[in-house]
Amino acid sequence: MKVLVTGAAGFIGMHASERLLARGDEVVGLDNLNDYYDPTLKEARLARLTPHAGFRFVKMDVADRAGMERLFAEEKFDRVIHLAAQAGVRYSLQNPHAYIDSNVVGFMNILEGCRHAQVEHLVYASSSSVYGGNTKMPFSERDSVDHPVSIYAATKKANELMAHTYSHLYGLPTTGLRFFTVYGPWGRPDMALFLFTKAILEGRPIDVFNHGKMKRDFTFVDDIVEGVIRTLDRTAAADAAFDADNPDPGRSNVPFRVFNIGNHDPVELMAFVAAIEEALGTSAQKNFMPLQDGDVPATYADTEALNAWTGFAPATSVKDGVARFVAWYRNYYRV
Repeated sequence: MKVLVTGAAGFIGMHASERLLARGDEVVGLDNLNDYYDPTLKEARLARLTPHAGFRFVKMDVADRAGMERLFAEEKFDRVIHLAAQAGVRYSLQNPHAYIDSNVVGFMNILEGCRHAQVEHLVYASSSSVYGGNTKMPFSERDSVDHPVSIYAATKKANELMAHTYSHLYGLPTTGLRFFTVYGPWGRPDMALFLFTKAILEGRPIDVFNHGKMKRDFTFVDDIVEGVIRTLDRTAAADAAFDADNPDPGRSNVPFRVFNIGNHDPVELMAFVAAIEEALGTSAQKNFMPLQDGDVPATYADTEALNAWTGFAPATSVKDGVARFVAWYRNYYRV
């Protein structure tokens, strides 16, 4: 297949592109290489992809309407994995417009491109953040997601609503994946694992929010990518059993699906820190802090629907995943 991967120089985008290339697909990778975090890390990820004969890079912002129209018209993609987005909950408190430009306007351009180019299947990144203030665990696709607690979460819910509209109006098959705290080698520098590892190695204290009383469904990037590819290969279809009188938010009578993709095994933050300490062979100095605005105390993915649809099952423990990240970090930064 010829696949467009947006955010190809990003954390998940690089790993997904590598998996597609390894199996023989042609990949057009798109990224704007912005400076939300160190662009040299993005360039290093990209350098892993460019030697492949089946890979071609396009530097472009998904919010560039004219550019995206040309790209879809010229390339005739079979399928699309849309991962480009302005990420981060806390950054959205200071820069909300960046999230509307990238996550809403950019997604509109993706939908229009897929519609006019008659793309077979759009798989896009949603987020566990859409569950917002929900307290019932585990989070299920059948749950309401009407109470977001950050503009980032609101844009991700908006993506799901927009995708459903295009599935309804134009028959475009769309599948949204609600990612749960992805971590691993080549990860983002603004995420806890990266921040903690860097601080501990530099002898600085780490900030432990909600006084350590947090739980996250940490999911290793290889498991995430396995789920993404399996989802890409099984096109969304209308659910013949959908009951409009009692609608299930994760299903529809049009070719639209939304799935959780997580480890289905929430881990306490202090246990996560302990795994980092073990992998580094040293203890961390800890600053215990209150819960941050826009954050939630726990996430926990019900992954039964994705398992039933694709056979997806996570296979990496937090201990092993953290050790693999630390090994990568030491090698990449030579520490």
